[in-house]
Amino acid sequence: MRLAKSFSRLGTETAFEVLARARALEAQGRKIVHLEIGEPDFDTPANIREAAKKAIDAGHTHYGPSAGLPDTRKAIAEYVSKSRGVSYAAEETVIVPGGKPIIFFTILALVEPGDEVIYPNPGFPIYESMINYVGGKPVPLPIREELDWDFDAAEFEKLLTPKTKLVILNSPANPTGGVMTQETMDRVAKALAKFPDAMLLADEIYSRIVYEGKHLSLLAYPGMKERTILLDGFSKTWAMTGWRLGYGVGPKWLIDAIAKLSTNDHSCVPAFSQYAAIEALTGPQDSVTAMVAEFKRRRDVIVKGLNSLPGVTCKTPKAAFYVFPSIKGTGLKSKVLADALLAEAGVACLPGTSFGAMGEGYLRFSYANSVANIETALASMKAALPKLSAVAAK
Repeated sequence: MRLAKSFSRLGTETAFEVLARARALEAQGRKIVHLEIGEPDFDTPANIREAAKKAIDAGHTHYGPSAGLPDTRKAIAEYVSKSRGVSYAAEETVIVPGGKPIIFFTILALVEPGDEVIYPNPGFPIYESMINYVGGKPVPLPIREELDWDFDAAEFEKLLTPKTKLVILNSPANPTGGVMTQETMDRVAKALAKFPDAMLLADEIYSRIVYEGKHLSLLAYPGMKERTILLDGFSKTWAMTGWRLGYGVGPKWLIDAIAKLSTNDHSCVPAFSQYAAIEALTGPQDSVTAMVAEFKRRRDVIVKGLNSLPGVTCKTPKAAFYVFPSIKGTGLKSKVLADALLAEAGVACLPGTSFGAMGEGYLRFSYANSVANIETALASMKAALPKLSAVAAK
């Protein structure tokens, strides 16, 4: 017995593997600081939890439409219309269990074997995994530290060809915390206009976690609505990772296709959680404001601390809750150092190569943890790094 050949092309998300290793060490009595997983350490706001409880008590525990409940789709359409400045109807939305299905289903619906897909590198690993799985041709778009974790628009323009079927862009970005500038977006929109058959998947899951300026979206550009599917969700903004709630917004023909894939895959998203989603979108937003302010405070602590470590330099991210410091000065490869920090310092983080080949020389730390734990991790790394670098020098 053996797996299908296509399974050999399937990648993974290393964060969950490192989390499992860290938990195993904790089971042995080790103290580990978790900076590996991209999960807010806040509770889901009380008003959202109460909305779910009321929905359960009201009997909303049965099957619903594959694309989502009409009221929830309407709330999403209104939220996106207001936040992106582009008008959407409920029929142009689809609700799925988390953000990943929008990546998976969009690629399944659009990409034939041999089609080219441009995606960010370093970037969220599931992009490349799904492109490979369906037999598409991954075309990495370098995300550059020297551009403050943006990409070179001229490089992007050169990657576009008549074979480009899909472009995936992520801003604000995982793993770097970078954002696309207005100038970059101008160039992207202009370049895509020359390739009318290329669709865009805009991953904006961190759109509300921005520290400087306002979130910018390519959806606002003329002609982009008709060729863009927006990925967003509830996990990051409202600390709802375990609720598994995400959504896509885009052209109805593609939304209908994703709804059909949903029918074949998971049938529907739980009804009571969709009532919680309505409350998240339309209820008080104080908790979001407070969470983002706390993330900014933690960002400043971890950036300052990382820049004080030997062989490490770190840019200040403008959004999300990740830092992506360069560790080139340590003389160690990314995975070697990440493994050593877990084993020697009790700090769980991810090697930059978990996000693509262009992540070599970097680590990713999630600062979705308390300031006290971040400071503990920094002290442990400061003690361990000289010894590790000395071993590398030999």
